[in-house]
Amino acid sequence: MRDFELMETTIVRVHEAMKAGELTAKELCSAYLDRIDAYEDKGPAINAIIMTNPQALEEAAELDRVFETTGQLAGPLHGIPVMLKDNVETFDMPTTAGSKSLEGFIPDEDAFITKKLRQAGAIILAKTNLHEFAIWGETISSMLGQSVNPYDPTRTPGGSSGGSGAAIAANIGIIGIGTDTINSVRSPASACSAVGFRPTVGLVSRAGIVPYSLTQDTAGPICRTVEDCVRTLDVIAGYDPDDGETAWSIGRQPESYLPYLKEEGLKGKRLGVLRSFFGQETVNQPVNKVMEGALAVFQAGGATLVELDDEIDSDWMIREVSVHFDDLKTHLNAYLSGLRADAPVHSVEEILASGKFHPGIEENLKKALRLDVGTAEYNQKLIRQAAMRTRIMKIMADHELDALVYPHQQQLVCKIGDGQQQRNGVLCSATGFPSIAVPAGFAPSEQAPIGVPVGLEIAGRPFSEGILIEIAYSFEQLSQFRKDPLSAPAL
Repeated sequence: MRDFELMETTIVRVHEAMKAGELTAKELCSAYLDRIDAYEDKGPAINAIIMTNPQALEEAAELDRVFETTGQLAGPLHGIPVMLKDNVETFDMPTTAGSKSLEGFIPDEDAFITKKLRQAGAIILAKTNLHEFAIWGETISSMLGQSVNPYDPTRTPGGSSGGSGAAIAANIGIIGIGTDTINSVRSPASACSAVGFRPTVGLVSRAGIVPYSLTQDTAGPICRTVEDCVRTLDVIAGYDPDDGETAWSIGRQPESYLPYLKEEGLKGKRLGVLRSFFGQETVNQPVNKVMEGALAVFQAGGATLVELDDEIDSDWMIREVSVHFDDLKTHLNAYLSGLRADAPVHSVEEILASGKFHPGIEENLKKALRLDVGTAEYNQKLIRQAAMRTRIMKIMADHELDALVYPHQQQLVCKIGDGQQQRNGVLCSATGFPSIAVPAGFAPSEQAPIGVPVGLEIAGRPFSEGILIEIAYSFEQLSQFRKDPLSAPAL
């Protein structure tokens, strides 16, 4: 471990070091646990981790034993520490969705994606904070309180998967797992100079994940590089009989997404710049300035930028197209009612009656109780979703586009105590389309030594993950915009 460079390391570098005898899985986990000790509650005090896995070092030692015995890695993610959002079930640790109302409850088995990660050799190092029950985007919960952006201690890390985003940004763990109903994988990636991948709905199983809106829910990786996201996606994607939506992935998922990691991936691509997703007010100018520099990278890589004047209003989509609140009561109640009899709560009503939740979600829980699936209003939103899917497909067809590009958030990620504004993730959430958020640069701020991260989003047609990877990887290799925060240096 003495000669191994932990900072900004990747899956490939870790495995090369293991094969060279320079690193063990136990040493790697120990190093990240040391960083948790140094930076979770002290230093930048990112407050991102609900709990660490008490068995992590034992699991790592067993992987080391397997490697020593066989000379082979146990899987494509052998020994790789994962920061798992705490709404994803683990059979050996509580799964709380960030809520005191579920404190201490340990599910019977792993979620599908948790099983896949472990089968690939990964170690669940920690369960990370989220905006309670994934309702909204500031990453504050009754289990842990407010998570902090490691680049600017006055700002949130985005959300709802902000614990995973902040930890990965601060070089704690290598793979972060988030879930995404409106913005929740891409928002923390954008806010924390990371890569966040929202797959097409149906590519990754939601079984064993505390639901928000199964119409829109999916799960995806948050990593420091596009390649690590792709290596993670290869493991967690695929058909699961317990999530019927994944049947749509059959025949549409390649054996691996790794061949799409092409340095020349931008050459010949046509990218539509969705100008209605750029803000026009003074508050939007820092993001717009960063975005202009990022757009120039696409052109430098050989892509053609096509200006789009189509008026699409992301705030209107959140109100009138997204069904997150309409689904919440029905889908969350179905999950909670299926928990064991000894689970502390079995419905949204019981959560409210318990009083064991952050007061910031009370209004949203009560709003959800007034809504339902199958109403005239709900059905109208589903019709608008279908119309928006066709509208996006037609825009891309008319302009012969490979993808759309725009800032994930039209203004900088919000300050602690405020709410996120003008996020654009709803376009893919309400259509089920895939998108990937990548670092676009930094905007200056007095409280942020190297600036506040800005992320751009690349959106594509259903099951076009391969094309998005080509674009994102080539952009990343050309731009090298990712920087680690000064607040969490090497120990």
